[in-house]
Amino acid sequence: MGPLCRLIKLLRGLDGCAAGWLLVWAEVGASSVGASLLASTADLSLEDPATLTAIDIPIGLHHNGPRPCDQQARQLLGPRRSSVFPAPVRSVLQARSYSEACELSFEAQGRKLSKQTYNILAKVRAVDALLQGQGALSQRLVEVHPELSFQQWNNGIPMAQAKKTAEGRQQRLHLIEPRFPGAFAEIRGRYKRREIADDDILDALACLWSAERIASGNHLHVGQPGQIDACGLPMQILA
Repeated sequence: MGPLCRLIKLLRGLDGCAAGWLLVWAEVGASSVGASLLASTADLSLEDPATLTAIDIPIGLHHNGPRPCDQQARQLLGPRRSSVFPAPVRSVLQARSYSEACELSFEAQGRKLSKQTYNILAKVRAVDALLQGQGALSQRLVEVHPELSFQQWNNGIPMAQAKKTAEGRQQRLHLIEPRFPGAFAEIRGRYKRREIADDDILDALACLWSAERIASGNHLHVGQPGQIDACGLPMQILA
């Protein structure tokens, strides 16, 4: 992030949910968290140079194979490795059906697209469109992965239980509550579960925690340093 770190005043975490995107934010050094539900990334303001947003979505996309950052993240996560879906190759963004996505993926890298990745394809496409032609924004809208965030938060140890289980939720709340006291309960009380699931709230708060580390320069960088895709977007995961 370089000198940009010194400019950051507002931190944000952004995670996809059934109703769109859950956005959480806090001022640098503060424990009070705000939250809002965005219908699309078109509602996400990125103009403020003093704001850093950590988003749980692939940004830089390879043209003919897996991203090294995804492979490295899976190695770090061990029992939680399956939470890192293979990012689509760039050509797949033009697909308008699962069968077409699989065909384009197979043409580019010799394997079809997973159903899990296809389910987030519209969100990947929306973020890519947001960043196209605005390369400087990729310094303030950065890719993170919540499970990698939780692993770093937990002294480098992957979460023992999956996030959708009661035990997994409590393990993550054990990390969240001291840093952002009451934030999970407050957000949970504002939104219906059909709009935002419990794990969406956990993940958004993990993104916010990583945004704090990234702004301070005290973060983990996963991927090949300086690697960018054909559109100039970084292929990296920060935590």
